[in-house]
Order: sequence, then structure tokens, then C-alpha cells
Amino acid sequence: MALLETWRNLAYETEMDQKQATEFWGAYFQQEKGIYEQILSTPDEVVSGTVKELADKFGVEALLMAGFLDGINESLKTPNPIDTMEEDTVVSLDFDKEKLYYNMVECKADWLYELPQWDSLLDEETRKQLYKKQKQSGTIVKGKKIGRNDPCPCGSGKKYKQCCGKNA
Repeated sequence: MALLETWRNLAYETEMDQKQATEFWGAYFQQEKGIYEQILSTPDEVVSGTVKELADKFGVEALLMAGFLDGINESLKTPNPIDTMEEDTVVSLDFDKEKLYYNMVECKADWLYELPQWDSLLDEETRKQLYKKQKQSGTIVKGKKIGRNDPCPCGSGKKYKQCCGKNA
């Protein structure tokens, strides 16, 4: 079984009560935060190696590193082969700064996008723009409601209630 599949089974398929889930995810998020603090501190250094080597470098289990790689994969310049990776698969953490920040905001991971390391990577204005752009991407804007006596938008010249609104 591929490493990622094992991680997903553990993280999402295992029956956990509320307390166990809180402990599991709390521990994961703390370790994830520690990894991000390290890689964001040296953004010009592209971290790469086998999954096992990276797990050892960051002091986590290989399974947890698989979960981390799953989370960061969409923010990488070149995605890793996460679906088939094993402990000896070579991976890279060459991330796109703006994409990573945007994706952290999308996941509502404030413990990550509020890390002080971002101050030296992206200026405050860029972060505000990315934050705003992401928040607006989830906003649904409804058009003006068509009144019953308004002209039908299909262009027939009839009132909406006598045309397309008849069965509405």
C-alpha cells in the first residue's frame, strides 16, 4: 500500500471519537507548523530528498511526512508523485510562495498563514491582496432578481410572467 493511502486511511477512515480526533489533529498541526517554520525560514533553499530523509530532517514519522506532502503538493512548482510514493521516493518542496499563502488561507489554516516567517517572504500588501482574492473566490454574487412584470431576458418582448417565468 502506498504511503499516502496509508496516511489517508489513518487520518480519515479510522474511527475516532471526538477526543481522539482532537488529539490526533492537534499533534499533526503542531508538527506541520514546525516543518513550515523551517522551510519558510530558508525559502531560497529547495528542500528535497526521499520521504524518509525529509521525515528524519524534520523529526517526524514518514507517515506524517506523507500527510504533509499531500497538503503542500498543490502549492509546489512541480507536484510530487504523492499517489505512488513510498519512503524511498525522491520528493521536492520547491514551493510557489504566493500559491502556498493563498492555499493556506483557503484551508483556513491561520496557524500557518500568520507565521512570522511570511514577513520576510511576502510584503504585507501582497498578503492582503492574496487573502482578499481567496476570500472573494468563495463569494457567490447573485444577479438582479427578475420581477414578474419585467421584460423577459430571453428577448421575446413579453413580460417575464407570460414567458419564461410562467412555470417558475
